[in-house]
Amino acid sequence: MGARTSRHGPRLGALAALATLLGLLLAACGGGNSRSSSATSTGGSAVLPGLGKPPLTLGTKAFVEEDILGELYKQTLEAKGYTVNYKPNIGATEVIDKALTSGQIDAYPEYTGESVATVARLSTIVSTAPREYNLAAAFYAKRGQAVSSMTPFSDTDAIVVSNAFAKRHRLTMIADLKKLRHFTLGAESAFLSRQEGAAGMRSKYGLTNFTLKPLALGLQYQALDVGDIAAADAFTTDPQLASGKYRLLTDPKNIFGFQNIIVVIDKSKLAQLGGQTFMNLIDKVNALLTTPAMTAMNKAVAVDKQSPGAVARAFLKANGVI
Repeated sequence: MGARTSRHGPRLGALAALATLLGLLLAACGGGNSRSSSATSTGGSAVLPGLGKPPLTLGTKAFVEEDILGELYKQTLEAKGYTVNYKPNIGATEVIDKALTSGQIDAYPEYTGESVATVARLSTIVSTAPREYNLAAAFYAKRGQAVSSMTPFSDTDAIVVSNAFAKRHRLTMIADLKKLRHFTLGAESAFLSRQEGAAGMRSKYGLTNFTLKPLALGLQYQALDVGDIAAADAFTTDPQLASGKYRLLTDPKNIFGFQNIIVVIDKSKLAQLGGQTFMNLIDKVNALLTTPAMTAMNKAVAVDKQSPGAVARAFLKANGVI
């Protein structure tokens, strides 16, 4: 996937409630974009574990999905009495990791694959999401940081086709593309040489029957719609996937790796904030973040132009977090 600079958990009833809230409540919710605030007490310290604790400086990268994640954590913590100094749009993996290690921020959400490949600079190939998580957690522990549990959703590269094309050619997984005489694949140029890309499709699935059509991120769905390409490289939480018009082909050999979200936090700050009591709040949010839930929220912000703060608030209320 490279350094990201662009870009059953919640029960079905909660997802339905989210959809209703997004349609009926978000216009009235406001921006929710305050950079620093603390919750007003609505009870004793036993129910507001953040009261009296030092402030947390939380950072995020510079794309929609991270904007939403930052608001989810910020609002959850503030509801429990914590003071959160929120610093969004810091930059790519290398930039935000430096902000963490230099003490400019205390914590931020990171993708496990990015942690392993870009931060730790490990070339280890893994076959499961827990293994990717364990590699990341071990690296951070040696460096003085702790990590949360990982989210159910993993925002990885994936091959997507239109539903009509999938039905016509009986496509359900990447290997099924071998049935085609030839097809055009839309992706960024760099995708061609990556093992977590076209090179892996060739070596792991034996696919040699395609031509790459270079496309900038965001243009691949339009190209699919008009028939300029038959398949495209996409991310598994792209908001366009919420339309139901496309099918993600499964990747049983995991050539695209794993990119689940973890929150990385300085160990000394974690202790000051309450240790596991604090981390339990982060883990509660993470457990709700399935692919359908994250895709729906990405769509609400990127396509429907709602604010990340309002979308996060609706989701947290729908799931009884705040």
